[in-house]
Amino acid sequence: MGYQLKTSSLNDLLTDLSTDYLLFAPKRFIGEAPYSDLDSIRYGEVSCIEDMELDEKSHYSMKEVFYPISETLFYFTEDQVTESEPRFDKEALVFLRSCDLHSVKRLDAIYLENKFEDYYYKRLREKIKFVLIGCPSAYDNCFCVDMGTNRSENYAASIDRDGDYYLMDVKDDALDAVIAKHADETLDVLPRYVTETKTRVRLSDHVDPQKVAASDFWNQYDKRCIACGRCNFVCPTCTCFTMQDIFYRDNGRVGERRRVHASCMVDGFTDVAGGGKYRARHGERMRFKTLHKVYDFKKRFGYHMCTGCGRCDDVCPEYISFSTMVTEVADISDAKEAR
Repeated sequence: MGYQLKTSSLNDLLTDLSTDYLLFAPKRFIGEAPYSDLDSIRYGEVSCIEDMELDEKSHYSMKEVFYPISETLFYFTEDQVTESEPRFDKEALVFLRSCDLHSVKRLDAIYLENKFEDYYYKRLREKIKFVLIGCPSAYDNCFCVDMGTNRSENYAASIDRDGDYYLMDVKDDALDAVIAKHADETLDVLPRYVTETKTRVRLSDHVDPQKVAASDFWNQYDKRCIACGRCNFVCPTCTCFTMQDIFYRDNGRVGERRRVHASCMVDGFTDVAGGGKYRARHGERMRFKTLHKVYDFKKRFGYHMCTGCGRCDDVCPEYISFSTMVTEVADISDAKEAR
């Protein structure tokens, strides 16, 4: 069922929904970009449509809503362990674009479909419904069409701006009952989606990891990459983390254990006991990350890990293009051996 709502009706709807749901969406934080006075667009709690940034791509992904950068798992004393309370005290609605909705599938595969279910991820994930933000055109560095993530059907509701009105398609019965009360008109609605992107990538069904690993293509990143890890931290599908035990200053035998986002690109990630290091060179790390996104993950789950959101290209201070590396993996694998 689809609906048309004017701005005042939509805000009344959001107020009504906030009784039972926490509302999260891309939000503009004025002057809060790292290392500058520019704005930062990231996910935050909202209460009205004016709080949402629907025109620009968010600099950070939706995963921070239910997979926090730093998450306390439990508290401990000398003889007792206490589980942390869930971050949400009620259900949540997360507004996101198609590439990010596809990213949720990748996160679920890692945390729910692996050998063990991740309890802390699951308890938040089960409380979330997704509202798809329609995407009429691509942003800089997006390559979602080539990755097959430009369109999604797996949403509870969708929202598109149409002049002075907002169009919503609703699939969730509980949401439909609330939205119908505030709608100004009932009509058929299909979410808008990107049909072409300026940035293109080529994928191969016959990736040869040994040939890719042996290529000297990756050597350039030993100098170009500065190992800042920004590409990992803005990526909606990166899932690596480290564990930190925090001991309280007043009592060194009491503290908490935290799960904190980590990056395969930063120094120390592959350090092992005895002073060993699996991937000391930055080019080796770049090769590992790229193959993981477009080869290893697909070999295990049947689809690519990368969703083509382009945030890694957006954020890199050295202007390194991940989309270029995706195509290079295909070119190296498909290149015929010189006779």
